[in-house]
Amino acid sequence: MLLLAIEAIDLTGAQAFLKATRELELQDIIQSRVVLWQLRSTNPLRRSSQRRPLTLAEAKALVIIACHWSKQSTANVILLQLLRSHQQQQDQGLELKQFPWLAAYLDRFRTHFRARMNPNRAGVMAYDTDEKLNKLAIDLLRKLLFCTGTAGAQRIWSSLFDGEVA
Repeated sequence: MLLLAIEAIDLTGAQAFLKATRELELQDIIQSRVVLWQLRSTNPLRRSSQRRPLTLAEAKALVIIACHWSKQSTANVILLQLLRSHQQQQDQGLELKQFPWLAAYLDRFRTHFRARMNPNRAGVMAYDTDEKLNKLAIDLLRKLLFCTGTAGAQRIWSSLFDGEVA
């Protein structure tokens, strides 16, 4: 889901993931765009998912890539701007259209989610309204922001097992 949020923010998401793979020297694990797609397709909530589980190394590589993307200065600024816009919109009760960047991110996230996730899965059915998907999209922004902090990758990795970001 974090990678889906990144793709909704960064229109060159797949290229950014592959660039991060090279920068982090993870080519042994993720050799190409096809392998990246195959790894992402192990998510059972996706429309076309593979039944094979991720290896420990593959799962860690995806977390490291998401955190690496989040720590880039431009990504960090975008995350903060989107979260500030959301907070301002909530605090002041303003319409979403008054925050074009936030509205665009939420729209792209909803579009990606609906196009890529299997609507027959219970985990996907839980997000049956725009409001629920918007909440998920904002929660993912917060998790991506956690990636930028001290031991961000370790914190996100731990959250995969306990369901919480500590």
